[in-house]
Amino acid sequence: MTLNNRIDAFSELGNFLSQFKGDSSRREESVKFNDLFFERFLSTINGAQHKNGWFLPEQVLFSVFQWSEALKKESLKDWTSVYDFVDTESKTVGIVMAGNIPLVGFHDLLSILITGHKALVKLSSDDVKLIPLLCEYLIMVAPAFKPLIEFTEGKLQDFDAVIATGSNNTARYFEHYFKDKTSIIRKNRNSVAVLTGGETKEQLSALGEDIFRYYGLGCRSVSKLLVPRGYVFDEFYKSIFKFQNILKHEKYTNNYDYNKAVYLMSSFKLLDNGFLMIKEDESYSSPISSVFFEYYDNYEDLKLLFKDKQADLQCIVNFPESTKNVDFGKTQYPNLQDYADEIDTVAFLLKI
Repeated sequence: MTLNNRIDAFSELGNFLSQFKGDSSRREESVKFNDLFFERFLSTINGAQHKNGWFLPEQVLFSVFQWSEALKKESLKDWTSVYDFVDTESKTVGIVMAGNIPLVGFHDLLSILITGHKALVKLSSDDVKLIPLLCEYLIMVAPAFKPLIEFTEGKLQDFDAVIATGSNNTARYFEHYFKDKTSIIRKNRNSVAVLTGGETKEQLSALGEDIFRYYGLGCRSVSKLLVPRGYVFDEFYKSIFKFQNILKHEKYTNNYDYNKAVYLMSSFKLLDNGFLMIKEDESYSSPISSVFFEYYDNYEDLKLLFKDKQADLQCIVNFPESTKNVDFGKTQYPNLQDYADEIDTVAFLLKI
């Protein structure tokens, strides 16, 4: 397959995904192979929460919509245009996928296949059906992909390179286990937001999307706020009140009740609006249903702070001085060029 062939196939997959838009999901007659896949995929979306309680249909559909946008032909061409694709021997690249948010491992799979390599995939037990079904559709569109996609439930074997994503603890295991392989090993990352006190109600409301989307489980989810000393959170809480329905999700509510009890028993000072706790803490990784905050005295000091924390941060909301800067409400809208841990996966794959 040529690069153009691969781009065409993925853009067809994007066309298929574009049909699934929340309550307005609608079958389009112009989309290929709908007779085989539309109802199956819709059923898989609606049933994902039975395997992973965090994967409610609205969350899965949000991820699906983001991928339908990313897989537009012009987006794929723009993404690949900056690389020098040459015909090289296809290698087998193992992927150990995470399962914290829907389709989180799909970018690695896309990168491997778009560069002409074979993907040996070990799925997360929390997300075992969505990606295989997308691969079925992709193979139906372009049968040449069939020998290039393999799923395994056991240990990865017979591969040339590996991309593994996990926690800081599992990363140590990956580094030992894959020490003799060319690899990308990803660890925990978090995202933060900088507030100055001059934000509009609309900006603070958009920040709620950065905090609550995927219930705060993603590395692009804002888990900490940097605020000027003396900052008052009243306007912030007013602006995010529309997200109160998150308490309808039992797993979130259970986490809220548990973490609140732990904080209160430990006599920690908290701000609480009934569905989100705010706690002063130097850490960047806050538990579900809470966000940490830290005061700063000088806005310029944040440059040094973020430089020291470079390896721990994925996105920084509202800090134009950083290359990690993202606008309010946009952390969960990455482009194909927004690589996890800022490691260029395609460049890595083109060199193995």
